[in-house]
Amino acid sequence: MAHPGNSRQIRGVRCIFFGTPAIALPTLEALLGISDLIATVCQPDRPGGRGLKPMSPPVKRWAQSKEIQVIQPDSLKGGELARWISAQSIDVCVVLAYGKILPQAVLDSPRLGCLNLHASLLPRHRGAAPIQWSILSGDEKTGVTLMKMDAGLDTGPILSQHELAISPREDAGTLTSRIGELCARVAREDVPKYARGELAEAAQDNPLATWAPPIKAADRRVSFDDTAVAIDARIRALSPAPGALTQCRGRVLRLLETRPLAQDSVGAAGTVTITPERHVLVSTRAGSLQVIRAQLEGKKPLGARDLINGRTIVQDDLLGG
Repeated sequence: MAHPGNSRQIRGVRCIFFGTPAIALPTLEALLGISDLIATVCQPDRPGGRGLKPMSPPVKRWAQSKEIQVIQPDSLKGGELARWISAQSIDVCVVLAYGKILPQAVLDSPRLGCLNLHASLLPRHRGAAPIQWSILSGDEKTGVTLMKMDAGLDTGPILSQHELAISPREDAGTLTSRIGELCARVAREDVPKYARGELAEAAQDNPLATWAPPIKAADRRVSFDDTAVAIDARIRALSPAPGALTQCRGRVLRLLETRPLAQDSVGAAGTVTITPERHVLVSTRAGSLQVIRAQLEGKKPLGARDLINGRTIVQDDLLGG
C-alpha cells in the first residue's frame, strides 16, 4: 500500500473516503470543502476499452487531479489498511459505492467510525443495486440514507434520511445523477453534524427490509408474459447500462427506450405490430409496449422508423426467447 503524499488540508474533521464510480464525485467535492480529506480508497484499476488496458476508476482520477492520496488495496484482509487509518488519527470514514464490504477492523479504525451514504430509504433496498431495484419495483420515491456502518450489509443505525421523488419516465442513468447530487448535499450538511454529536442514531426496522442484489444476466432478460408497465420499468432500470435484452429471429436485441400503452395487445405475448404511423408495438400480458429505440448486438442504436426501414423488426415478428 502506498504511503500518503501531500493532501489538501481544510479545517474540519479528518476524513478518508471510500468509493469507486462516478456517482461518488459530487460527494468528494463536498467533503473537500468541509473536511481534511486525507485520502481516498477505491477499487483497483480494471481492464476496459477496446484494448482491455487497465483503466483507473473515476474516484482515482478525481483524487489525482486534486493531489489527494489514492489507495487501491487488492484485499482488505490482513489489517494493513486498518492500521494505516488508525495511524492517521482519522475522525471518520465516509463510504459511497466502494464495492467491497469493510471488515470490522476497518470499521473500528476511525475515531467516530464509518458512515455510509446509501442510495435508498433504508431498510428498503439493502444491497448493491438500490437505484436499479427502486425503478424495477415501481417505487414512486427513493432517497439517501446516512447510516453508521456495522458488520452487516446496510444494517447499521440510521443518522438521517432525505427523500427524492422518482419521475414516471426516469431511468437509472438520470436517477443515479440526481442521487449523486443528493449524496453530496447530505455529506455537506450531515457529516459535520455527526462529527459534532448532533445526529441521533435510530435502529432500522429489520422486518421491513427488502433486498437489492447485484444485477445478474437473468435480470436483463425481458419476458413479454409480463405487463407492459413492468417491462418498461425493467428497461428503464437497466438503462443506460447494462441494458435489457430480448431476441428477434435468433438475434440479441437490446431494448433502449420504450413506453407502455394501455391499448389492447394484438396476438400472443411478444408479437410485433407495425402501425400505419410507423410505430413498433409489442404485445404483452397487459397492454402494449411501444419500442422507441433498440439496438441489435454489434450494431448502432436505431429509432423505430429505422428499425422498420432496415427490416430489423417486421410485422408479426415474435420477440422473446
